[in-house]
Amino acid sequence: MTFPIVGVIGAGQLARMMVPPAIDLGIYLTLFASDSKDSAAQIAQHVVGNLNETDSVLKWARTCDVVTFEHEQIPQELILAMQAEGIKVFPSASAFSYSQNKLLMRAKMADLNLPNPRWEKYEGGEVSIEFPLIAKSVTGGYDGRGVFLISSAEELVALYRQINSPLLIEEKLNFDYEIAVMVARSSHGQAATWAPTLTVQGDGICTQTVTPIPDISEELSSRASHIALTIAQGIDLVGVMAVEIFVVGDQLIINELALRPHNSGHWSIEGSVTSQFEQHLRAVLDLPLGDTSMVAPYAVMGNVIGIETDKSGDLYRPYLHLMARNPRLRIHQYMKQLRPGRKVGHVTLLGDDLLHLRSEVRHAVDYLSGAIDE
Repeated sequence: MTFPIVGVIGAGQLARMMVPPAIDLGIYLTLFASDSKDSAAQIAQHVVGNLNETDSVLKWARTCDVVTFEHEQIPQELILAMQAEGIKVFPSASAFSYSQNKLLMRAKMADLNLPNPRWEKYEGGEVSIEFPLIAKSVTGGYDGRGVFLISSAEELVALYRQINSPLLIEEKLNFDYEIAVMVARSSHGQAATWAPTLTVQGDGICTQTVTPIPDISEELSSRASHIALTIAQGIDLVGVMAVEIFVVGDQLIINELALRPHNSGHWSIEGSVTSQFEQHLRAVLDLPLGDTSMVAPYAVMGNVIGIETDKSGDLYRPYLHLMARNPRLRIHQYMKQLRPGRKVGHVTLLGDDLLHLRSEVRHAVDYLSGAIDE
């Protein structure tokens, strides 16, 4: 027997953050990248190819003991082709479809008797949901893309004609805040969750997370974790998954699923005994899952997002300043080219003074992005 090779389709920052735990676990990692300059391809073994060229992907996949993903933009036909050859692929095509197709996800949540907003499939006809409502592209949307606030029937018809494909429409919720629960599950059914996380959004992009959620009741937190575990079992998840949830008073309403390591779990690299990235590798290899306990009272993570300024191109100078100001900051940079709205890194800080942690992380993010210069 030899140590296993895990293949990851995609070579962005999520694959990059799988490299250290792969080394720690003593396993091999190989990536299928779109470009040798991709974030993870800069530091890990990889091949460069096109996901639409099935033969080249299969040739690479045959060298792996198990294949997994770091993003949702994987053709279902490709996943099925790998499975047909007997290649272990996790999550499976059927499970992965629930993070690729929002209509399938909503129907599955209903089948599992879990809390959905009011929703329906829209194909140009009448709707029963009151305006304003939320319209979503069925596939392909993330970080606020493919999500539209619609105020009238005329707007909805115009959007449908523009996209020229069915839409998922949902009631517009006046929610109090948004949370996420990271959950992991292995092939033989071992499952674990991390502490639920508060996610702070700006323009549809997560800007900061706080773990655990401040001032949430133990009952509501436990209910959120139970929802994540129910979904994991119900879809036969293998790997890690983020369950995004709206909190409306004492109600929890499922927003979306992501069957992969997720931005809302980045805090776990420093803030948990076992990070989401190590846990994902453990799960797809059917190794015993690690301890998800927190190592500090609070973990605050902030995303560094490119802005429209010539000051946002120099990350090393502000990095040096921030490290001198607070050596406890953990600054992750993804080696990605800066552009407005793009996540290029994140900052994490652990401690027990939540107001101080959030202030320090916010300052670090603003300083790295060029929004402030002091």
